[in-house]
Amino acid sequence: MGVEEEFFLADVRTRAPVPRAPQVLGALAAELGDQAQAEFYTSQLEVCTRPVRTGTELREQLAALRSTAGRAAGEAGCLLVGTGTAVVPPEDPVPVTDCPRYRRMAGAYRAVVDGRLGAVCGCHVHIGTLDHARALDLANRVRPYLPALQALAVNSPFAGGLESGFAGWRSVEFGRWPTAGPAPLLDPAGYETTADALVNSGVILDRGMIYWFARPSEHVPTLEIRIADVSADLDTTVLLALLIRGLCTTMTAEADAGPAPEVPVARLRAAHRFAARYGHHGEGLDPLTGDTVPAHALTTALLRRAEPGLAATGDLAEAESLLGDLCRRGTGAERQRAVYRRTGSLHAVVDDLAAATTPDLRREPAWR
Repeated sequence: MGVEEEFFLADVRTRAPVPRAPQVLGALAAELGDQAQAEFYTSQLEVCTRPVRTGTELREQLAALRSTAGRAAGEAGCLLVGTGTAVVPPEDPVPVTDCPRYRRMAGAYRAVVDGRLGAVCGCHVHIGTLDHARALDLANRVRPYLPALQALAVNSPFAGGLESGFAGWRSVEFGRWPTAGPAPLLDPAGYETTADALVNSGVILDRGMIYWFARPSEHVPTLEIRIADVSADLDTTVLLALLIRGLCTTMTAEADAGPAPEVPVARLRAAHRFAARYGHHGEGLDPLTGDTVPAHALTTALLRRAEPGLAATGDLAEAESLLGDLCRRGTGAERQRAVYRRTGSLHAVVDDLAAATTPDLRREPAWR
């Protein structure tokens, strides 16, 4: 498994996103190489782990990447902030990263690319090594359980200085892009036909813009799960990765037992909207039945479904412990809102997020 995390760069004084990624990435190049990458906007950067086999390895890599990126950000007068949407709006529109592909995308989807509220940061989990057919089969099988994962990862209640009313506004904002949403149920031939049609029709510019929540990666031999807000809390990221690998391990063992469940895309969209609106503590929609149930019931079902795979990889006790901790602490969205209720300051929310993202870096809370 491996993880990609996207972060905002927020100015230390204004707490607003600032276009300093080129400077920060330049400072990181020698130490991190291709493990630190540009994102669509110049106020964002991405860090990527190498493939790992254990949760301990994953935690160590993520902590080291965050620490290194956080130090470089600090030298550029920035905070490294793990949140799905920018809490404080940018003072000026943030430029798109200057590369041919992003320039083409900005030109083709001008209504989506505003340089202000459209920037979002996610966490992507890769499972592999898998050939394309196996990755696609797993993408079909995990679809009903992704809303529960999304509900655990919600971390974007504020967007551009406003309370969104959602626990995970990032998925709503990112949903403005073509193909962002649940994957259709496809076999390998159907995937090729659909992908070619999307590109040839101009709906998307290339296959990299297939933004389905579960998809065979177009650049590495993995299944890529793209459902989660980036988390300031490292434990949440590790929990998501373990649950996803446990789920995929379980379903790999069952691959010959029968086809994936045929859950309608419309029902999946509704379930994901419930997850975005309420997070883990509220109502959820069960994609398998269409029933409205407590969101935590879906998490229980997810853990039960992933349990054989978690046990097989030795991760069951760790996943249960991390899930219990998250339930006691609350999701990222709940923690952001708690800071705001306590302080009445969005700057304080950003400071708290930055402190959680890179807890080893000492900083003074300048909002006081």
